[in-house]
Amino acid sequence: MDSRDEEKIEKIISDRKNAHRFLLDRSKAYGAFANFVKIAFSDGEVDRKTKELIAVGISVVLDCESCMEWHIGEARRLGASEQQIIETIDVAAEMGGGPATVAARFALKVLEYYNLKREGK
Repeated sequence: MDSRDEEKIEKIISDRKNAHRFLLDRSKAYGAFANFVKIAFSDGEVDRKTKELIAVGISVVLDCESCMEWHIGEARRLGASEQQIIETIDVAAEMGGGPATVAARFALKVLEYYNLKREGK
């Protein structure tokens, strides 16, 4: 991963945190959406880690870089292995066709970013 990739991922993280802080108390719609997200990703018949892996796949198909960053990070935090995430990206790339393979390359960079952060690099 080159420094531009790392900077891009860290900018996505920073932008999301800043927007969240700004909007949470100012926007009823955003607050309602944040609550919806909390409910949707809570453990139920499907555990949260599995829900995060599903979201990783959807993020790749939609080519949502911010989504990939968030859901890969959450999946890792919840104990998803590198191989589980790679297999999720594989399924997404197959389901999304050619465009999803392009998004999958960014998802793999995000996974590498979180692997390096875990190793303290």
